[in-house]
Amino acid sequence: MKRFAFKVFIFSFFGSVALQLWSCKEEQKYSEVKQVEVTFKKEGELQLKKAITDSLLTSLDIEIADDEYSTQTGLMYRSSMDNNQGMLFIFPDTNNRSFYMKNTQIPLDIIFISENKTIVSIQKNAEPMNETSLPSEAPAKYVLEVNAGLSDTWSLEKGDIIEFSIN
Repeated sequence: MKRFAFKVFIFSFFGSVALQLWSCKEEQKYSEVKQVEVTFKKEGELQLKKAITDSLLTSLDIEIADDEYSTQTGLMYRSSMDNNQGMLFIFPDTNNRSFYMKNTQIPLDIIFISENKTIVSIQKNAEPMNETSLPSEAPAKYVLEVNAGLSDTWSLEKGDIIEFSIN
């Protein structure tokens, strides 16, 4: 009987040690996972112009979102964006649009643009990580996201226009 109890003790002891080592290895494996920073990739250029005077307000380097994955992801998981950069969403149709800030770490101005490249509405200072719906006021084919506050800096208004080229 003592021999059996000793075997149980040895089995339990080494089993416990093995479990702890395995647990530490699993913990280490998960702690080594690194989040990759998503960086800006220039895919075109965009100009914002005053509708009345056709004067240039600003020029931006743009990243394009024109497929399902890129339009769903947008600027999520980014910690910053330069003021001369933006993301232009290009949709296959003109429709009422609605955006939200899920997993988006930087505050944005969301500029909704019609098929004829006229600004139809602006959602200013969209709050990071907020999942509240931010709709357009009219149908839009394009949406431009820029750093929050820039639409005011540029005095951007409904009716102003965009032009863009893709590399």
